[in-house]
Amino acid sequence: MSYLCAMLGAVETRSVSPVFVGRADELEALNDALARAGAGEPQALLLGGEAGVGKTRLIEEFAAASCREGAVVAIGGCVEIGGDGLPFAPFSTALRALRRLLPDELAAAAAGQEEELARLLPELGDTSRGRHDEDGMARLFELTVRLLERIAAERTVVVLLEDLHWADASTRHLLAYLFRTLRSGRLLVVATYRADDIHRRHPLRPLLAELDRLRTVRRIELGRFSRAEVGRQIAGILATEPEPSQVDEIFARSDGNAFFVEELAVASTEGCRAGLTDSLRDLLLVRVESLPEAAQAVARIVAEGGSTVEYRLLAAVARLSEDDLIEALRAAVGANILLATTDGDGYRFRHSLVREAVGDDLLPGERSRLNRRYAQALEDDPALVPADERAARLASHWYHAHDAAKALPAVLDASVAARRRHAYSEQLRLLERAMELWESAPEEVRAALRPVDYTEVYPPCGCDPAATPLRYLDLMAEAAVAGRFCGERERALKITKRALHLLEDDGDPLRAAWFWTQRSRLVEAQGRGDGWHELATAQELVRGLPPSEVHADVLSNVANWSMVHRPGPEALLAAERAVEYARMVGARDIELNARLTLAGLLVESGDIEAGLAEAHDVKERARELGAAYVVGRAHVNLPSHLEGIGRSRDAVAILREGVELARGLGLLDTEAWVWGNLAESLHSLGRWDEASEAAVNSERVGQSAKPRGFHATVHAVLALARGELAEAGRQLAAARRHFGSHDCVPQHMLPLSTLAIGVAAGEGRLLDARTELVAAVRHGFPPGTHRYGWRLLLASAIAEADARALPAAEPGRAEALGRLRTTAKALAANVPVWQAHELWVRAELLRAEGRDTPDDWSDTVTAFEPLERPYDLARVRHRHAESLLLSGGGEEARHRATELLRPARAVAEHLRARPLAESVALLAQRARLTLAAAPERMVLAPADPVEALGLTSRERDVLRLVAAGRSNRQIAEELFISPKTASVHVSNILAKLSVSGRGEAAALAHRMRLFPPEADPARTAG
Repeated sequence: MSYLCAMLGAVETRSVSPVFVGRADELEALNDALARAGAGEPQALLLGGEAGVGKTRLIEEFAAASCREGAVVAIGGCVEIGGDGLPFAPFSTALRALRRLLPDELAAAAAGQEEELARLLPELGDTSRGRHDEDGMARLFELTVRLLERIAAERTVVVLLEDLHWADASTRHLLAYLFRTLRSGRLLVVATYRADDIHRRHPLRPLLAELDRLRTVRRIELGRFSRAEVGRQIAGILATEPEPSQVDEIFARSDGNAFFVEELAVASTEGCRAGLTDSLRDLLLVRVESLPEAAQAVARIVAEGGSTVEYRLLAAVARLSEDDLIEALRAAVGANILLATTDGDGYRFRHSLVREAVGDDLLPGERSRLNRRYAQALEDDPALVPADERAARLASHWYHAHDAAKALPAVLDASVAARRRHAYSEQLRLLERAMELWESAPEEVRAALRPVDYTEVYPPCGCDPAATPLRYLDLMAEAAVAGRFCGERERALKITKRALHLLEDDGDPLRAAWFWTQRSRLVEAQGRGDGWHELATAQELVRGLPPSEVHADVLSNVANWSMVHRPGPEALLAAERAVEYARMVGARDIELNARLTLAGLLVESGDIEAGLAEAHDVKERARELGAAYVVGRAHVNLPSHLEGIGRSRDAVAILREGVELARGLGLLDTEAWVWGNLAESLHSLGRWDEASEAAVNSERVGQSAKPRGFHATVHAVLALARGELAEAGRQLAAARRHFGSHDCVPQHMLPLSTLAIGVAAGEGRLLDARTELVAAVRHGFPPGTHRYGWRLLLASAIAEADARALPAAEPGRAEALGRLRTTAKALAANVPVWQAHELWVRAELLRAEGRDTPDDWSDTVTAFEPLERPYDLARVRHRHAESLLLSGGGEEARHRATELLRPARAVAEHLRARPLAESVALLAQRARLTLAAAPERMVLAPADPVEALGLTSRERDVLRLVAAGRSNRQIAEELFISPKTASVHVSNILAKLSVSGRGEAAALAHRMRLFPPEADPARTAG
């Protein structure tokens, strides 16, 4: 820490003005964040401002103050080379500083994950090994965040990341993930960026918009100095009080920009004020042009070398004697144009604006010549730059030297280095650059390249990749995968389209099938379709070909797609063939993946125990072999199958294990799916608050729209059960937006249809509920969807039963009930939970016809009692009690009804299920039952249940007619009041019942049986 404070002190003395001016509000905000972080509340801040406004100076001041407060400060900056950012540069630099300052703490925090974390900090281990998959980058991000949290567990750590406007895509993605998921530790992260550079198409702009939506991120905008502050700054620079006229002139010309104030103040003391123009470029170059010619040449070399240039590299490129080079550097440093870097190993411009101005002043031929000299120097002596930067810098210099023969292999080497670091965005950019260079490079250069050296996606033709020349299509395959891994799916789609066009006359069906399979994944992920057309094309291409890894992969993808969309015999056959082919060619991961799909299809086909045993075996086998993707998928699919057959408690145990495992492996999408499934199982078990929390976690860690769909679905279910119809409708609409309409997966669409029926019924829109049912059952329920089918039928049957007394419900009732019975007969009920639902649906259909009996409900209650479904059990107990009381069974029936209603009320109150609680209470009031266990709490319920709702006798009459479907005018005529008075009564009733409309009020009245059928004028008229 003392080393860092000394370093910062050295930085301070290099500023032109020794006086720190203004910035009281900004420093207060930073110090407040530091205090909050020190109290264990991690903080994230963005500091923006135009170039030269004083961001770096503010950060230096704050860093020095933080050191004095005992915090550990690590600074990392984005590095620009030839317009390209180095992958993860600010994080690598900051972690390197933490390793120097806290070696033991960082080693302990990284223990067990050194191989992965070495992608950011190469000193930790070897990155040449390890897996590369769709979760690789997310896994690295998760481990990095957890590393920082562990380091900051016992001490305050400040991480300062500068110059985000130069950040590479991987750095931007990591920063977004850090800010989104940081949840513990005494950690403060501050990132700075140049605001005036963020034009409409700048890649940082979407990130800033995303971070602005996070409540945990604060943004500070650094403004320009006032005239008084400019005066104090000039006084600090000149060490004397300036003349007011001088302050006025400099303030007018600089417009309060701190850097321009410094330049103008220094220029005025050097006697060149009169010669300056108003051009920014001239202002920045005037002092450079006053340097000796050798110093100007060195400045131009440094400008083209990047944001920092090492001394030995500079010496190799400058080609001056050591004495001449040092003399030139001394002149540039003395003029405050260049500064020595903090580690004393190189040089940088004091301000990036000057570097950009010098760089822009280079002639085209001069720029390419300098890049060639840089590249040649790095080829001659690779040790001139840090090892983790070498490939990227060499590729950039050869590319900007316009030498395709040298640039192509250098760019491919850099793409491999980026892949090893999971910097897939940079890998994609470099591969696209290689494709751009391909035709320009000499044939002999291309012929010497081998796919084994540059790609992981080898030609799927069975040839030896070590002896086969690299092909353009190999680059396209690697780029398509890199695009999928980094989320640049649009670019990957364009690459696959071009590749398939090239393959039209190529006669290479395996390679074409491989690209069609990739395209299927991309189309589905982008919401362009369900991916089946692409998969079917790939399947047709491999049909009849000998077993191969591509063939096995195509069949595995077909089986998995079919399991989700169209489960059945064909899907089962595809899974069995995928397993067989994968075993033949030794494709271990494909075999395990296909076996897991096969296990699910066995469960769904009715061979439950065999399927579960297979899934358990795959889960354990995948863990032994380190097949991370299959391990993650097993912890999603196996619990889903268990939930599907009613074994929710077993599912929860595996899902809890899956959360920790996915988090440890950094499998973010897997973790999101696990949380979503956990929410469903916890809801089944009556642990609704935990279910809500799990849904929030699914959305928090998820990288796609589907976790947000999980979140909205669970909250819609909870809102509906708790009587919050408006909220349920909002969440339902949100879920439909997130899941989209491009890929109608039954496991997503059927629960949403069930919700839509429930919301429509609750709002009194029975015709809409019937329409939703017709659309949902149009194509039947394939195997594996019965878990969703029974809930859908139940929601519709309850809607019909609750609306039985509504005259408006009579037309179409027989057709609706007939449709429900016919659909139910074709739906599998091969496990206890769905057998119980079958009985429930049957009882509700009988209730809809007024033919249900206590025995029907007794059988349903008995079926639910052993199932650990407390909410469902409470609902059927309520219906059983209601049926007993309506049957007129005397005191014995009343006693049994009381025994049923007491636990039903307890569950409803515990879950805050208001509609069920109100229905239980009203039923008890109508029957004059006492549900309280303690004698002192026994109070006779009002004889009239409507009175309990706070309605007057006149409002009671009006509600009765509203429930019968009467208009305000009809109500006025029947009660001999004016239509306006009737409207006022209706408004009062809606307010007292906390409902939003007449239909919802009518539905509530009928659901609670406030008016017995014999009192309903619709039943007695005529």
